[in-house]
Amino acid sequence: MRPIPRILMTFAALALVAAGCGGDDDTSASADGRPTVVVTTNILGDVVTNLTGDAVDVLTIMPVGADPHDFQASAQQATTMRTADALIVNGADFEEGLIDVIRGAESDGVAIFEAISAVSTIEFGAGGHDHDEDHDEDHDSDEDHDEDHDGHDHEGADPHFFTDPARMALAVPAIADFLIDNVDGLDIAAVEAAAAAYAQELADLDTEVAAVMDAIPAESRVLITNHEVFGYFADRYGFEVVGTVIPSGSTLDGTSAGGLAELAGTIEAEGVAAIFSDTSASDQLAQTLADEVGDIAVVELYTESLGDAGSDGATYVSMIRSNAERISAALGG
Repeated sequence: MRPIPRILMTFAALALVAAGCGGDDDTSASADGRPTVVVTTNILGDVVTNLTGDAVDVLTIMPVGADPHDFQASAQQATTMRTADALIVNGADFEEGLIDVIRGAESDGVAIFEAISAVSTIEFGAGGHDHDEDHDEDHDSDEDHDEDHDGHDHEGADPHFFTDPARMALAVPAIADFLIDNVDGLDIAAVEAAAAAYAQELADLDTEVAAVMDAIPAESRVLITNHEVFGYFADRYGFEVVGTVIPSGSTLDGTSAGGLAELAGTIEAEGVAAIFSDTSASDQLAQTLADEVGDIAVVELYTESLGDAGSDGATYVSMIRSNAERISAALGG
């Protein structure tokens, strides 16, 4: 394969950059006597707030734009997690920099719920369908997918279940049950009603996304992403993830110049129209790859963090809707 000097230079430069970590000390224990529910990610923070309203103080550890793979809690945030009335996490080692703090909170007796435990999971590299096959109208998420599309073997469940709103809809009542069982003073009927309404909103969103995706031609239903984050989305809506800039489910893992060269060949062979980058991670390698391939867009998606207040990704629902619209526009929907 022809040399790709820009990729080589960018790869070498990025290898010298240390990953950022830490966060703002913007979480603190409740001072008004209400129960405190701590949530690791801002995506789940929005979901939990939809279930509880003002009945509890929902404290979210990761701010908007944080990369959950390298985020590490400050001392104050760690104390908040370990003294919470309840702690809700994504699970499946998604919060890599918080694992020790989560384990410490569990040892201290804090009730912990892993949201991913409420849904059926897929393995890394297993998300997606052959894009030449007809799209299953029922979006069956339980069929077996054994092909590792990017050629890299990964073990364990893919933690990015939240890219599929239908799975999040299944997690909502389980989160509500956990809160009812572990947080004193909640209005049980109110929480159950809020959970039912929000789960229905997510089910309707799933139907909306499916309709948007149906406008994309079958031959265009291929995804190149920054890292392995859209397996559940692909599984739900009939896409194939044909490659990732970082061949892993974590942005902490590395890539290689050879791997990027191979990916450039895949892009050219598949006629891929866009590379999808993350709002919460650097897109420098994706941009370099696009420059080398030529005539391909780099489209930013909300992947592991919500957007700023007032943006089209400020809530979980708007994040999913915005991603669907951007994917459809980029792939000819």
